[in-house]
Amino acid sequence: MRKLILVGLAVAALAGRASAQSLTISSPEFKAGGTIPSKFTCDAGQTAPNPALAFTGVPPKTQSLVLIMDDPDVPKTMVPSGEFVHWLLWDLPPDAKGIAEGEGKGGINGMGRPGYMGPCPPDRSHRYFFKLYAIDTKLTNPIKTKAELLKAMEGHILQQAELIGHYERVKKQ
Repeated sequence: MRKLILVGLAVAALAGRASAQSLTISSPEFKAGGTIPSKFTCDAGQTAPNPALAFTGVPPKTQSLVLIMDDPDVPKTMVPSGEFVHWLLWDLPPDAKGIAEGEGKGGINGMGRPGYMGPCPPDRSHRYFFKLYAIDTKLTNPIKTKAELLKAMEGHILQQAELIGHYERVKKQ
C-alpha cells in the first residue's frame, strides 16, 4: 500500500511538471539559430526596425517581462567586455504576446539611446541573443545599463527563455 501511494505521488508530480508551460521567445522573421534578415540591421540604416518577437508560456505569478538583446562576439579591441547591448526593455506587461515589428522604441541600448539598435558586426558573423525573463516584480528604479537591469532582477526571475540569431554584414561591391 505504501509503495502504491508513493508511486501515485510520483506520477502526479511528473504529470504536473509535464503540464507546466515553459517560457518561450521566437520570431516569425528568423528561425532559432538562423540568420537575422538585413532589414533589421545597420545594413538597412541606423533606424532599422526591430524584428517581431513572440512570447508564450508566461508563468502565472509573472508581474512583468524583461528583454535583453546582446552580442557577445564583439572584438575586445573595440569593447573590452567583448559584449555590446543592442536593447534593454523592461516592465513589459505579463500578458504581452510579443513585440510587433518596429515597435522597439522603448528601453535603451548600449549607446545610451532609446530603443532597439540593430546588429552591425564589424568583422564577421556574430551571434545575437534575445533573452526574455519573466519576473515576479515591476522594476521601479531608474535603469541605464545591463548591469543595473540584471541587479534589479536578482532574486525575481521566475523563468527565462532565449532566441539566438546570427548576422554578418552585407558586403558592398
